[in-house]
Amino acid sequence: MEDRFRIVSDRLSAVVARKGAELVSLKDDAGGELLWQAGPEWPRHAPVLFPIVGRLAGDTLRHEDKSYRVTQHGFARGMQFAWIERSAARAVLALADSEATRALYPFAFRLEMDFSVEEGALSVVSRVFNPGDGELPFSIGAHPGFRWPLVDGVPKDRHVLEFEARETGKRRTVEGGLLGPEAPLPFDGERLPLDPALFSNDALVMPGPRSKSVRYSALSESGEPLRSMTVSWRGYEDLGVWSAPKGAPFLCIEPWRGMASFIGWDGEFRDKPGVVRLPAGEVMEFEWRVEI
Repeated sequence: MEDRFRIVSDRLSAVVARKGAELVSLKDDAGGELLWQAGPEWPRHAPVLFPIVGRLAGDTLRHEDKSYRVTQHGFARGMQFAWIERSAARAVLALADSEATRALYPFAFRLEMDFSVEEGALSVVSRVFNPGDGELPFSIGAHPGFRWPLVDGVPKDRHVLEFEARETGKRRTVEGGLLGPEAPLPFDGERLPLDPALFSNDALVMPGPRSKSVRYSALSESGEPLRSMTVSWRGYEDLGVWSAPKGAPFLCIEPWRGMASFIGWDGEFRDKPGVVRLPAGEVMEFEWRVEI
């Protein structure tokens, strides 16, 4: 079975891998790669986070007095999906529960990943189905890593994130992969100048931002955009921004529905703050887009 598939529009091309239903390439019409191409700093491109986002306390999922080992960001990113549809501009893959998944996560589910390109935009839609008899508790997230610097030769500190709305809330600190106390955001308003020092203590975690999109730009010496892309989302409620410490050449812009466990919280998974509880027979849809 084919492991990778390429979809194309007149302004973009994208390659999707069967393993993890992972986006592994995103190129503009000039052939310029926009996505981080993996490497020793971080060996992934844009993993799908399911059925958890971040870490659980002790990497343990608790359900009805039983414990299951689920490591950071869940198991979907390491599993082989099945191709459902492949056409010139669209690819759809699916993962369903199995004996292997139920040993980690004792719920019936179906996760579909739907990739499509049109003109200068890539859309990635995640659909979570509950074919079981009871509620399906889960979290889900996107984790695309983009080149940083976005333009060769432009210093990393001449890049910026511009939020759709003025952000006045708090961030959550991260300690050992779990969420710690609130702290002020490292910017005031809509514009976040980027610097590797932002990620010296892990990701910038923003619960419930007002914005549903952010523009990522490389700037000229005079402050004008040299190259930009806009990442937007629907269905997701939280946001992470991350790069590996010590100056790794990528920036992850991560829409999430749910987050890591709070320090001190170690209860029943379905009661975890931020977890979706999907009724039997229903489906939920989440989308992130990147436009150039």
